[in-house]
Amino acid sequence: MVLLVVTGTVVGARLLGTTADVTDQLVDRLEPARTQTYRLQAALVNQETGVRGYAITADRQFLDPYIKGKRDEARAAAELRELIGDQPRLMADLKAVQRQAADWRRAYAEPLVAEVTPGKPRSVAETNAGRGKEVFDEIRTVWATQNADLTRAVDDGKAELESSRTMRTVILGAMVVVFLLAGMALAFLVRALVARPLEALRGSSRQVARGDFDHVITIDGPADLRAVAADVEGMRLQIVEELGASRRQRDALTQQAAELDAQAVELRRSNAELEQFAYVASHDLQEPLRKVASFCQLLEKRYGDTLDDRAKQYIDFAVDGAKRMQVLINDLLTFSRVGRLNDARVPVDLDQVLTKALANLDTSVRDTDALIERPETLPEIVGDPTLLTMLWQNLVGNAIKFHDPERAPRIRITCEKDESSGNWNLCVTDNGIGIPEEFAEKVFVIFQRLHGRDAYGGTGIGLALCKKIVEHHGGHIWIDSGHTGGTRLCFTLPSDTEPETATDTDTDTDLDTAENTALRTEEEALT
Repeated sequence: MVLLVVTGTVVGARLLGTTADVTDQLVDRLEPARTQTYRLQAALVNQETGVRGYAITADRQFLDPYIKGKRDEARAAAELRELIGDQPRLMADLKAVQRQAADWRRAYAEPLVAEVTPGKPRSVAETNAGRGKEVFDEIRTVWATQNADLTRAVDDGKAELESSRTMRTVILGAMVVVFLLAGMALAFLVRALVARPLEALRGSSRQVARGDFDHVITIDGPADLRAVAADVEGMRLQIVEELGASRRQRDALTQQAAELDAQAVELRRSNAELEQFAYVASHDLQEPLRKVASFCQLLEKRYGDTLDDRAKQYIDFAVDGAKRMQVLINDLLTFSRVGRLNDARVPVDLDQVLTKALANLDTSVRDTDALIERPETLPEIVGDPTLLTMLWQNLVGNAIKFHDPERAPRIRITCEKDESSGNWNLCVTDNGIGIPEEFAEKVFVIFQRLHGRDAYGGTGIGLALCKKIVEHHGGHIWIDSGHTGGTRLCFTLPSDTEPETATDTDTDTDLDTAENTALRTEEEALT
């Protein structure tokens, strides 16, 4: 197409140039040359008229046309030379006319003017006018040839102009036809080399988009289209690879889900067994212990007079062991029921539960002269009021229990809001015996003790129970190892937990509490 455009441009330019040259030759040279020829001839006629008039009248004013005609002749001849300088025939005619005119002036006009005496007119016969007419007629013959040649040149120019226009029209029409044919050929080539491969690429892309990811995209065509096809094929391979990885991950997740389901079934079975264990522990295990304690006491009461001091000591050991076993069982049941039976989700004022916990510890506080500093206000959170009361009671109770024998307990409770997480940070600080840093994690393990029973009573379940309560509420508990001069135990409680509706679990809790109350009453009666 570029070649056709360049060729058409060159040919069209040459045709237009040729037509313009012919038009310029005809309009700007031949037609003006004809006009100048008429002027030249008119100037010669004026010369002949002026000479004859002067010869007859002997009046010098009749020489003015002759003099003016000579100037007009020279001017017209100069214009003609410029216009027809490239036309040899026309130049020959001009030279012939000028030569005849010069001969006429030399042979007739100038001698005649010299013979006339101003103021003495002569007759026509005396002026030899006949001979002058013969000489001037020769000029007229040359005029006729000049006019005929000039007319022929104009006709030839017109014919050449018409031919050039006809050729221009034909060639331009042919160029239009060639352009149309070239456009059709290009359309066919575009269809064959671009449109069809592009349609095939679109069809392959749609087939892949419909899910046939194994369909290989192979496209022929121009280099750009092949590059696009290669990119699309690379994208398909990447999709296939990612899809394979996704399927493998899905299979792995499916397998993990199946394993989790199996573990959930196993967990439900284990929970059911734990429920059965709790029932056994609260009934079947405690019944033999009550009997051991009761019959040991009866044995001491009935046969006390016949038993020596060592036998009575052995009986006391047995009774004490049975009672401690009952305490351990009850503490273990309490620990296992946190978050399982006691799972209330209601708004709880930490001020109220702290006051209740301190009321439960009132005897210990008075016996040790403990001083407890508490914030003016504590926040309200969503949780289980019973568990939170147990939390405060264990923390403050530990601070009182493990006080320094040489000074009264001083306990300070603080509460701050963590702006970054939105949780409440609460701390219980005392001036007691403290906890070594290496035991900071061990004290939260159930039944782990740092002191003997003779020094400090208890089963070692208090902080383990506190940790379970805090984590059940979505918080975290730890010992501030950087604090010196006592123990600082800190924990967090969330402030954005929404309360949940009551479920049957609350009823189970009430039933379980009533059951424990009845059992404890029975135990006390037996004891």
